[in-house]
Amino acid sequence: MGLRCGLAVLVLLSALTGCSRETSEAALRSEALGCMRCHGMVTKFVGPGFAQIAARYRGDPAAAARLRQTIRQGSVGTWGNVIMPRQPQVSQADAELLAAWILGQPPSD
Repeated sequence: MGLRCGLAVLVLLSALTGCSRETSEAALRSEALGCMRCHGMVTKFVGPGFAQIAARYRGDPAAAARLRQTIRQGSVGTWGNVIMPRQPQVSQADAELLAAWILGQPPSD
């Protein structure tokens, strides 16, 4: 019930805020792939929030490629002592979708 409720909320929020289909799809994929277990939308849980990631890399033309690689291959030391484990089950297409969505997050205040 919890996962269904969470997915329904993401879809509803996307519709209410006028988000594109790609944004809604990325939000659903992030939940389905387990990204939301460690990352919040704005704040840090285990790893940084998506808005924090977007803020760090805003304006960096290499950010999307780096983030796609990090999603699939993992990283160590990028955000302190936190380890981003490899996610080989994430397809290249999903990594591209997620990277674009994460980097498109608005700044948090």
